[in-house]
Amino acid sequence: MTEHGILQVVQNSQLVQPEESMAADTAVGSQEAFEELLKQSHEDPVSFWDNVAQELTWYEPWTETLEGELPDFKFYVNGISNPSINLIDRHIEQGHGNKVALIWESEDGSSKFYTYNMLLAEVNRFANALKSLGVKKGDGVAIFLPNLAESFIAVLACFRIGAVYNSIFSGFSQNALRDRLINFKPKVVVTTDATPRRGNIITLKEKVDKVIDDIDSIQAVIVVNRLNTDISMKEGRDYWWDDILEGQSRICEPERLEANEPGIVFYTSGTTGRPKGVVHSGIAFVVQNYIYAKYHMNFQSDDVFWCTADIGWLTMHIWGIAGALANGVTTVVYEGAIDYPIPEQFYKIMETYRVNKLFTAPTALRMLKSLGEEVLDNYDLDMLEVVSLVGEPFDPETWHWTYEVLGKEKIYVNNTWGQTETAGTPLSHAAWLTPMKPGSAGIQFLGVKLDIVDDDGIPVPPNVLGNLIIRTPFPMLSRTLWNEPERFYEEYYSQVKNAYYSSDLALYDDEGHFWVVGRSDDAFNVAGHRLSTMEMESAALKVEGVHEAAIIGIPDDIKGEVPLVFVTADDKEDKEHLKAKVRSSIVEDIGKIAQPKNVVVVDQLPKTISGKIVRRLLKEIAVTGEVTGDLTGLDDPAIIEHVKEQVQDQMKEV
Repeated sequence: MTEHGILQVVQNSQLVQPEESMAADTAVGSQEAFEELLKQSHEDPVSFWDNVAQELTWYEPWTETLEGELPDFKFYVNGISNPSINLIDRHIEQGHGNKVALIWESEDGSSKFYTYNMLLAEVNRFANALKSLGVKKGDGVAIFLPNLAESFIAVLACFRIGAVYNSIFSGFSQNALRDRLINFKPKVVVTTDATPRRGNIITLKEKVDKVIDDIDSIQAVIVVNRLNTDISMKEGRDYWWDDILEGQSRICEPERLEANEPGIVFYTSGTTGRPKGVVHSGIAFVVQNYIYAKYHMNFQSDDVFWCTADIGWLTMHIWGIAGALANGVTTVVYEGAIDYPIPEQFYKIMETYRVNKLFTAPTALRMLKSLGEEVLDNYDLDMLEVVSLVGEPFDPETWHWTYEVLGKEKIYVNNTWGQTETAGTPLSHAAWLTPMKPGSAGIQFLGVKLDIVDDDGIPVPPNVLGNLIIRTPFPMLSRTLWNEPERFYEEYYSQVKNAYYSSDLALYDDEGHFWVVGRSDDAFNVAGHRLSTMEMESAALKVEGVHEAAIIGIPDDIKGEVPLVFVTADDKEDKEHLKAKVRSSIVEDIGKIAQPKNVVVVDQLPKTISGKIVRRLLKEIAVTGEVTGDLTGLDDPAIIEHVKEQVQDQMKEV
């Protein structure tokens, strides 16, 4: 690293103490009590996880809390339960059946709500519908849906009957869908005719029809009639959602499941190779995300919580389903683009439903920041208490805007770190109970042990960038890869003995806060110096007028690689002046070694529907001038041609 590298960002970040009086309304009642709980959970994680599980409902107790070690381990051995009873039934039995569990709204203005009683009835009806098609414990159900209430119902119904589900991002292409279905081998696919997206109609059943002949395992397709479009329905195979639910009982006895049986298969993006089907225990997934969400968000019984993620990403299952429903709060789900039909739609949803707990991505907050304070002032968001985030490095500049402008210095901002494989966020802060630190991903959370090591697996001291690993098992950590057990060991456990290798670069500072700067392949070498995207993007985002930044490494004959900076900015900004300020900020913060090859100002950056900037496409455009990869997962594929034109025009200036 350079002298000023990521350490400069770390050193400039100061602890922000939360409002002390708010700690009294948390699960433990004080910051001191949480510090003691955290200490005990690290010293004796087995006892900690044992105590957590006892807060939930079980049919039969476990005989051993933890068996084995990484990579082969089990939690709650021989314990019998069901995820759905801890997400729905438990709250009804406690007298909360008429409380609103789920609020659904679409960009087209449609909306629905379900109480816990209503949700249980619909889950049971759909569970019985699946059983009528021959689905039993261990069978696969693929859920190829956008953010619909039916998506939540389908997930919970799979939990109910012990089916293993895989939720597939509805923006994936035909080929990406085929790859996942071929590997997963589901018995049933649940989809919809179409979904609205920025006013357009996106067809989904049509994609299923084009790939289904390649997957022999599929016996039935259930279709939600969302937009009443004209689609093909094959008799004896395809069933309308409403038709197959007709006459189904509102009672379905939950399947009794051993705590380590698989419940969820989630595929990684597969942008650099074959998609990997990451397997999680459904029961363990609920147990850990119950306790983590309780402390990450400080969930209270009257909370209205909105997770802005798509059901096709595990984030929504962690927070919008397991974390929210296990804690008995009201969860909001939104179909469509969060900045449509008006740019400030995000604020409108929050104000309408009085959302006081929010889980989103840094990119979404940067989008809100770009709208300006005048737009924000038109909305009453005084009820907001906690904002948590995951998905990408969170630059300090946007952190301060979130805390000071959006939250008026009255909220708790909680940046976290997790992966599909961790099924949650083992790095995090605890709302109102631990100090915040702008830009950091938090501390080692309850019951986990992480470390930073060099390329030889040797632990590094504080403030040294290295490879983030997990030393000890925890319940929601992935158990294997679907149909590929050997690949599981090779991908995650071949690098450092008896440790999970995250492939993320990170460091921890003198105060125990972890800073995750990006994937190992997001870093690049300039003349032998390893630079990370986070530190350079943070420097670019400091420049007044810059809304978003993305940095890639491109080949250079002398230095090997050099940084290329992409930014979006105010229209009123003079481009050349802005580029100069961005260059200056990066050099000032990091050093001349990080001098960009060029700064390209674009109208929009390519993003996934969940808001992540797709840097690989920017690299492909910059290096080859073309894009050959799959674009269907993008929020707006049409922008690619415009980005190409802007890159070509501005790269000529070099």
